Amino acid sequence: MKATKEKIENSQAFITVEAEPDEVEAGMKKAYQRVVKKANIPGFRKGKAPRDVVESFVGKEALLEEALEDIISDTLTKALKEENIEPFTQSAIEITQMEPVTFKAIVPLPPVIAPGDYKAIKVEPITSEFKDEHVDRVIEQLRHQNAVWEPVDRAIAMSDMVTMDIKSEAAGKPVINRDGWQYQLEEGSKFPLPGFAEQLVGLSRGEEKEFTLQMPTDYTNTELAGKDVSFRIKVVEVKQEKLPEVNEEFVKVVSPECENITVLRERIAKELKERAEERDRLDYEEKVIQAVVDVSKIEYPPVIVERETERLLEQQLQYLQMSGMNIEDYMKAMKKTPDDLRVELMPRAEKRVRQSLLLEKIAESENIEVTETEVDAEIETMVKRSHEQHAHEQHAHEHDAHEHEIAEMRASFNNSRDAIKDMIKVRKAAQRLIDIAKSSYTENKGEPEKKEG
Repeated sequence: MKATKEKIENSQAFITVEAEPDEVEAGMKKAYQRVVKKANIPGFRKGKAPRDVVESFVGKEALLEEALEDIISDTLTKALKEENIEPFTQSAIEITQMEPVTFKAIVPLPPVIAPGDYKAIKVEPITSEFKDEHVDRVIEQLRHQNAVWEPVDRAIAMSDMVTMDIKSEAAGKPVINRDGWQYQLEEGSKFPLPGFAEQLVGLSRGEEKEFTLQMPTDYTNTELAGKDVSFRIKVVEVKQEKLPEVNEEFVKVVSPECENITVLRERIAKELKERAEERDRLDYEEKVIQAVVDVSKIEYPPVIVERETERLLEQQLQYLQMSGMNIEDYMKAMKKTPDDLRVELMPRAEKRVRQSLLLEKIAESENIEVTETEVDAEIETMVKRSHEQHAHEQHAHEHDAHEHEIAEMRASFNNSRDAIKDMIKVRKAAQRLIDIAKSSYTENKGEPEKKEG
């Protein structure tokens, strides 16, 4: 084996390896032993044909192809040992020639993380301001959700619900052709086209109107993009929204467990505050971790970001499927390919990789430990959360099925105890940084540190 280390760059080693004849021969022998057991060669029982017969039957080139994986694996292992290189994960291989077998390897190296002075980091806590108008806004949303639509004998105004017969076409092709089509007018709406809602304002029941609007130049159907669309509509009915009064009857409908509007407002306020506190906690954690990332040295091979990008892409596609969307239709509508999504997700993936690597290093530096009891508790939380997510698909009488499902979930999570332990360790590391940042900030401000919990 002849190995040439060309360079180390971007946390990767670039090596060219040429296999010696005896190394190729060793790989060929292994390939022969595998092939002879599978090949149906006339005149020989499986596994009994001599090597020269096997080579003649399948072809020497085909046998060499079969041997390549062994040759590359064995020679690369020797080369890395000779060059004193410890790979972080699987190398990328490019075969440059077959005689002699020569290949280039891009070897990802272990990440190098040197945390900055994180014990000096101070970040101002985030506290959202809560106002009664936030409750008013929720009450108003509830009113709209429980509104009724009443027919009116007047001209159409914004926010009305209009029933119409509509015919439209662009470049000789139909766009929307329906009788009894319901449409709610919204200021600035771009559906079905910008300016459509405004064209309806002032019309009354029984009136007809013809008008032309232009398709957006970036419309998904390129044949119609930028084309004029001619509309012919007839107003069948006009309805206005009648909002319910905020009284005891309203409270009974939206939240039967609340005694009166005061209790309802208190409940809404409590839920809003809890959500705001959780959002503030997550935003503060993100801000603190990023502050430490910014003062730290973090180097890693690109393959880590590529893997995280693929994971995020898979998550996004799964979410679309669970939402009932057809992925191909979504891609066409957004004018994107999976590669486009990868490019969009890469900055987010890179940020997550940097933060994750840093937290793992902080956990190591701070000697953070996780007990088996903590892992057990986390598994039970995960089981409960997963079960609740699937509960709506089950029936209450299927108690035995539920118990079996929970047992399977628990067993599945128990198979990942090490990963769960690492997850808890990283979470503890993040909390350690938060405690340091808050403590440093309060000391800097001359305020007494508030103990949590």
